[in-house]
Amino acid sequence: MSYLPSLPEDAVLTDVFRAYPEAVGPLIDYHRIVLRGPSVFTLAERELIAAYVSGLNACRYCHGVHGATAVAFGLPEERLTALLTDLDTAPVEDRWKVLLRYLRTLTLTPARLSKADADAVLAAGWDEKALYDAVSVCALFNFMNRLVEGLGITADQPYFAAAARRFVEDPDYAGYGNAVTPPAGGAPRAAPPRPAV
Repeated sequence: MSYLPSLPEDAVLTDVFRAYPEAVGPLIDYHRIVLRGPSVFTLAERELIAAYVSGLNACRYCHGVHGATAVAFGLPEERLTALLTDLDTAPVEDRWKVLLRYLRTLTLTPARLSKADADAVLAAGWDEKALYDAVSVCALFNFMNRLVEGLGITADQPYFAAAARRFVEDPDYAGYGNAVTPPAGGAPRAAPPRPAV
C-alpha cells in the first residue's frame, strides 16, 4: 500500500515516477547502462543478480519483477529460489557462489567486505569488469529496494508477469523511460495504461 497520500493505494513504481519525474531520466539511463549495456553478464544473469539482491532485502516488488524478468530471459525458475534458500547447495557453478556471496555481504553487511573478498571473486575466474558490473547491479538494486520499500510500493504476481513481458519486449527501457519522463520543456507524457491485474 502506497505511503504517498497523493497516489492510489495500489500505486506501482511508474506511478511514483510520474508524480516525481525530476530524477527519473538519469535513473532510467543508469538502469539501461547497468542492466542492458555491454557486460560480461547476460541479460538473464543481470536480472538474476537484481532479483537475488532484492530477495536478500525482502523487497517483494523488485524481487517479483526482476525474478520474473530473469525467467522470461531464460533463467530456470527454480534457480533463484535455490540461491536464496541455500547458496551452498544451489545448482550453480562454484564461481557464481563466490560472486553471490560477495554480493550478499555487500547487501547485508557492507562494512565487512575486504580486499580478500574481492580477491576471492577474481580467483574464482571473474575479471575486474565482471566484479564492477556485478557490484553496479547490486548497488542499483539496494537503492531501488530502499526507494520501493520506503514508499510502500507493492504488487502481485500478475503484475510481475506483465512487467517481465514489457521488459522482454522493450529490453532497452526506451518505452519505460518515455512513459514516465517529461519531454524537454514539457509536461510528463501520457502513460500507457497499467496492465489489468
